[in-house]
Amino acid sequence: MPGVLQDKVAVITGGTSGIGLAVAHRFAQEGARVFVTGRDTDRLEVAVKEIGPAATGVRADVADLADLEALYARVREEAGRVDVLVANAGVGVPASLGDHTEADVDLMLAVNVKGTLFTVQKALPLLTENASVLVVGSSNSARPNGDLEIYSASKAALTNLVHSWARQSRERRFRVNLLSPGPTRTPALLGAVGPEAADGFAEATVPLGRLADPAEIADAALFLASDASSFVTGAELFADGGYTRA
Repeated sequence: MPGVLQDKVAVITGGTSGIGLAVAHRFAQEGARVFVTGRDTDRLEVAVKEIGPAATGVRADVADLADLEALYARVREEAGRVDVLVANAGVGVPASLGDHTEADVDLMLAVNVKGTLFTVQKALPLLTENASVLVVGSSNSARPNGDLEIYSASKAALTNLVHSWARQSRERRFRVNLLSPGPTRTPALLGAVGPEAADGFAEATVPLGRLADPAEIADAALFLASDASSFVTGAELFADGGYTRA
């Protein structure tokens, strides 16, 4: 039986680890050809081998517009179109007011806001009619974390951008939605705070009492990418175990 993304062409930024890698795996399982990006060549090669023959890796930093141009030139040459775009690449540096550095603020805004904006804008010539654009936000945009206030602010900016882009859905002839995960068992989170602290935080703050598995976030992404959400645009889907409203 064909997958729900059979013969679709998907581009997933930040696809070498965590949520992005899980999304790439899920889309490939459902029949999509996936182009995944990452900044580290070695990790990119490992991810492509994990995903399998449906995957093509393109080294790219979304904050570098030349890299994005090269990414879409590769997609244009090898696939000719984009049916699903997942703007997932993001970075967070813990700090609260009084401890921010200019370099860290510039990095988060460059990757999370500028990078997402131009990931979408530079894809426009390749987007097919009724393409699904999926921007990965964060539950922190609605429930800010004091130690991640710039990260939270940058993700909140994506909510505004998605709402603006959705108003252009008829003109642009694509759908665009925001997927906001809650605390998720990713290498980035576990590496930052440690497994025990991450699990303890989830038990204390997430109504479901646990961290999400990246595969669960990938399932939510699959819904927004597929025709099952054909009348959904401008929405924000919180895949957060109830964390945002707790």
